[in-house]
Amino acid sequence: MKRVIALVLAALMAVAVFAGCGGNNATKDADLNKVLDTINSENSLSLEKITDANKLNLYYGIAEADMKQFAAESDKSNPNAPVEIVLVEAKDADAAGRVETALNTRYNSVLSTYTSYTPEKVDMVKACKVTKDGNYVTLIIADNAPAMVTTFQNSIK
Repeated sequence: MKRVIALVLAALMAVAVFAGCGGNNATKDADLNKVLDTINSENSLSLEKITDANKLNLYYGIAEADMKQFAAESDKSNPNAPVEIVLVEAKDADAAGRVETALNTRYNSVLSTYTSYTPEKVDMVKACKVTKDGNYVTLIIADNAPAMVTTFQNSIK
């Protein structure tokens, strides 16, 4: 009887070990500039690109040392509904956490501004969010943000 229990427990442990390997959470390498171009074409956007890492640090507080790559753009021409898209691949998990914190700070600032000055757009901002998937972190603030996030997530899976 003890041998049967021992065998059953050994089999369960083996199954548990291999079950952890079966997840499909792996991300692939994605060219974030191409992903951003896809988002733009699918949503008929023509925004001002941010290509300088120093400006990304200035606007969003993201250190260049934390980034493997980024693609970002914004439309500040419409003060009532600015659009911001920031896609970052961080160098590692710790860097991704710092990027996520920086983008959440920006998101909260935008939400506060909309609440004070453009309350009719607050629901749009609330539908937006910062996302983190492995070392990829995004902030997308736009009317069609959920679809844009889906495009991004499909590009890294």
